[in-house]
Amino acid sequence: MGLPIRDIVAPEELPWEALAGRALAVDGYNALYQFLATIRQPGGELFTDREGRVTSHLMGLLHRTASLLAEGVRPVWVFDGKPPDLKAGTLSQRFRVKERAEAEWKEALAAGDLEKARRKAAATSRLTQPMVQEAIELLRALGLPSVLAPSEGEAQAARMAADGLVWAAASEDYDCLLFGAPRLVRGLAARAPKGKSLGAQVIDRAKLLTTLGISSDELLLIGLLVGNDYSDGARGYGPKKALKLAQRHLGFDETLRAAGLDPAELEPVVKLFRSPEVVPVPPPTFHPVNNALVLELLVGRHGFSESRVQGALDRVHRSPHPATAPAARGRQASLDGFSSEAS
Repeated sequence: MGLPIRDIVAPEELPWEALAGRALAVDGYNALYQFLATIRQPGGELFTDREGRVTSHLMGLLHRTASLLAEGVRPVWVFDGKPPDLKAGTLSQRFRVKERAEAEWKEALAAGDLEKARRKAAATSRLTQPMVQEAIELLRALGLPSVLAPSEGEAQAARMAADGLVWAAASEDYDCLLFGAPRLVRGLAARAPKGKSLGAQVIDRAKLLTTLGISSDELLLIGLLVGNDYSDGARGYGPKKALKLAQRHLGFDETLRAAGLDPAELEPVVKLFRSPEVVPVPPPTFHPVNNALVLELLVGRHGFSESRVQGALDRVHRSPHPATAPAARGRQASLDGFSSEAS
């Protein structure tokens, strides 16, 4: 479910020029699930190779990475490890949602309603460890570092940003802010209307706290009141109501009690956000793209169109590679460019 605080967060629109040369810790699972949800055939089926292996996530990863590198952004992909025990309820709920969506998808297909079928199919996405490992293999061929977190990837990305190893964490969810990321970048997947430029959205945590008139602890309180991946929240509390309560500055435990929550029951969740399981990592190292490895993986192994893959690689090579110099601003393109590669 992520952290539903969009209504109280006003991101700053940032042009791509401002991100050129900056390293971002990208929430890998968040991005791969986006690809699996959106890169599908007209009836909602995932793209696969001749052996039936899913390739939608690799299509998205290649294109997203090429777009970021062309913009001069230095992506460091961070992937989840073992989920915390506190997340078991959320994962169980997600599994039930996927099962219902799969049944509804099949019903829509049988009825010939392709629009509904594609919509329902997007909610059935499942990411396996072999798929993640192959994504890491592709990133390595593209010269990019990746980090396997011991637990939550968002927590690891937030720590890397807090330690100055990257400029910001990048995710479509807001959880990184509760984990202490000084900056959160959203909108890496955004597509501009034809003829217009569209940059990313940046949330500066310190500015956000100042604007809302709250402390770091009170931002965490809002996350506990509205609900998150590890606890349900307080009954009747959305982000605006939670913000008003936090702005009363009652103190941590008293705020929870005022919303009908038991501080003792939430202590494990508070500890998870304040002291998440992360590992120290060295400064990220970027390398030149290995064209031969990329082509071997995507064209040789999975039957991708060689011309399309080479086109993505050409976009990268036309701009200075982030390992050597900040890249000039390029242009964000649509994921739809790979929609005909399935066999």
